[in-house]
Parts: sequence; structure tokens; C-alpha cells
Amino acid sequence: MNQKIALITGGSRGLGRNAALKLAERGVDIILTYRSQETEAQAVVAEIEKSGTKAIALKLDVADSHSFSAFAEQVKANLQTIWQRDNFDYLLNNAGVGVHASFAETTEAQFDQLMNIHLKGVFFLTQALLPLLANGGSILNVSSGLARFALPGYAAYAAMKGGIEVLTKYLAKELGARNINVNVLAPGAIETDFGGGAVRDNAQLNAFVASQTALGRVGLPDDIGNVIAALLSEQTHWVNAQRIEASGGMFL
Repeated sequence: MNQKIALITGGSRGLGRNAALKLAERGVDIILTYRSQETEAQAVVAEIEKSGTKAIALKLDVADSHSFSAFAEQVKANLQTIWQRDNFDYLLNNAGVGVHASFAETTEAQFDQLMNIHLKGVFFLTQALLPLLANGGSILNVSSGLARFALPGYAAYAAMKGGIEVLTKYLAKELGARNINVNVLAPGAIETDFGGGAVRDNAQLNAFVASQTALGRVGLPDDIGNVIAALLSEQTHWVNAQRIEASGGMFL
């Protein structure tokens, strides 16, 4: 069996970091990307390498679609040098930012930032990496519970995530001929530094989310990392074109 390799965008912190560690625990080698936090990214690489799994960190701004062709060439070169391969197996489109603004106050600049990162970036980065993705591989996009339920202040963010959920179905349809499965994971509120760490650090918000969750608590990074590791595996390859929400049962 070939050694599996996963490419994770936004792998220096939060859910991307946790996913990288969980996949590495299962013996999957990791290519992770970072935008500005090189020190944190290299720390993740070092932690993964302690277990004997290979990992590298590459700089990538997912908002800059003009850089994707050069990034794909960089990935290809590293695959050949480090793994003696021309492809990788799993793509996790995780990188993102949070913007909280009411619909009435959302600026065009905020909208464009969210679109470039969460929708346009995912679309064209996946397109650029497609020749390097192995037949029989997997793509996992990341959405949000906010695409199902509505909370004031997230209209633009949730609209992009809704777009990703539709895109996921089209990718699954078009890539099925290559035996590539494509799904989208929608986390609920998770205790990370995303959006300034509000869910983690604001006790009142944390308690409110817990009260609205069937399992009675806020999600932890491990909750999502374990789901990602399960979905990016041969055992779940038959799951395809699906939206999987991992929220503990929020707002039922």
C-alpha cells in the first residue's frame, strides 16, 4: 500500500493543526500550508516528525489565486524530492478567516476578502492541484454550521460557505470518473482562536452555545480533527457528495 499524503491548507493553527496531528497519528504524511505564521507551522511539522511521520510546511496565501500555479509546482517538486511521487492522496481545504459584521454594515472589502479566501480560493486552488491529486483520492472542504442556521453578523461568511457546499456536489459529480470522493464538513462552534477565540474565551458565549447543543458542551478541536481523519481514509471512501455536520447537535 502506498504511503498516504495529505495536503492541508491553514495547518499552522486551529482545526487545520489538529487535523494534521490526527492524520499523522494514523500514519498519513502531511503537507501543510501557512500564510504568515511560519514559526507555528514549523512547530506542527516538528511535532508530527517526532512520531516518525513526514511533514513539510509551505507558504501560501489562499486569497491570492495568481500564486496557485507556482504553488502547485512547489508541491510537485517536494513530492518528487521527499516522497519520490508525482501525486498526493488527500486535499483538505481548511484555510479561512472569520469576519463578524451585520448585513447592513458589511463592507465590499470584507465581502471580497471572504469570497477570495473561502470561495474563489478553494475553487481555483483545487483546480490547480487537481493534476497532482491521485486517482482514488479524496477532497474534504470545510463549511460551517452557519450555512444551516442563521446568527446575526455572519451573512457574508455563511454565504461563502453555502457556495462551498454547492461546489462540493459539483466536484463529486465531475471527479467521480477518477474515483475521487468529495465531501464537505460543517463544524459547529469550536473552542479555537478562530474569530479571535470568542467561543473559547468568552464564558457567556461558551455557556450559550453549550445550552443550544444537544450534547451539552461546546466542541473541541479534537472533535473535528477526529472526524476529518475518519473522512480522509479508504474506509469511508464510499461517502461522497455529502455535507457532514459535526456540531454535537446545535440548534435542533
